[in-house]
Amino acid sequence: MTERFVVVGAGTMGLGIAYVAAGAGYGVELVELDQARGAAAVERLTGLWERAVQRGKLTAEQAATNRARVTLRAGLAEVAEAPEVIVEAVPERLDLKRSVLAQAEALRPMLLGSNTSSIAIADLAADLARPERFCGLHFFNPVWAMALLEVVVGPATAATTTEAAVALAGRLGKDPVVVRDMPGFATSRLGVNLGLEAIRMVADGVASPADIDKAMVLGYRHPVGPLELTDLVGLDVRLDIARTLQAAYGDRFAPPPLLLEMVAQGRLGKKSGQGFYRWTDGVRSGGTDLPGGAR
Repeated sequence: MTERFVVVGAGTMGLGIAYVAAGAGYGVELVELDQARGAAAVERLTGLWERAVQRGKLTAEQAATNRARVTLRAGLAEVAEAPEVIVEAVPERLDLKRSVLAQAEALRPMLLGSNTSSIAIADLAADLARPERFCGLHFFNPVWAMALLEVVVGPATAATTTEAAVALAGRLGKDPVVVRDMPGFATSRLGVNLGLEAIRMVADGVASPADIDKAMVLGYRHPVGPLELTDLVGLDVRLDIARTLQAAYGDRFAPPPLLLEMVAQGRLGKKSGQGFYRWTDGVRSGGTDLPGGAR
């Protein structure tokens, strides 16, 4: 019988997790209440496999097999009990994640994980009956290309759950790091701080987004600059994380006014077509005018 991997949420991260899980041989159930969004995610997955064939990374047969492993579900009520893995990948809101995790736990998965990038695992596990089977499974965007998987161990997480999560990382082709449960963990706490400071630099007129990013790519060998990364992650996601970290650590993580203004305007980055850069068909296509005369 095919092992089952359930992903809740068909956004950028959810579809990426579904992609690597299908490639690892799991039967993937992608749960998305918004059927238009779910259909768009499946279409994008199909495009990813087609490009993998064009680049010679998969055969057409392998791509077709992976695509056939993915089933779209309209809700967790359509998912049968006892899957091997359930990972929630819904937006960074504590109440929403708790609700999803409670429904997911009722299906009795062997491993229950959250793709949260900043919310404490202890807070997410507060209403769970079996918190020892729960941990953070923080993937990175784009999931199919990024090797890192941050395994976050909550205060109730059992050692066997951590071991299972590390083993899962290996099966998915990821290289895990195991971190303590603190808001922002290791990666978001550092990465968001860098991104927020880059946004402040743009607002202060230090340099253009392109030149700030270029400085970090060439000077520090980052694969992508902090502002382009903010566009890729989503400015709204960055804002949610910043607010979580501000509540935990104080105003050093206060979101800059420029970030607040851009999110209010719907300039969310790649997914909206405009952020610190302009995006056309998912490809960065140039700079853009920024609010308030920022460069």
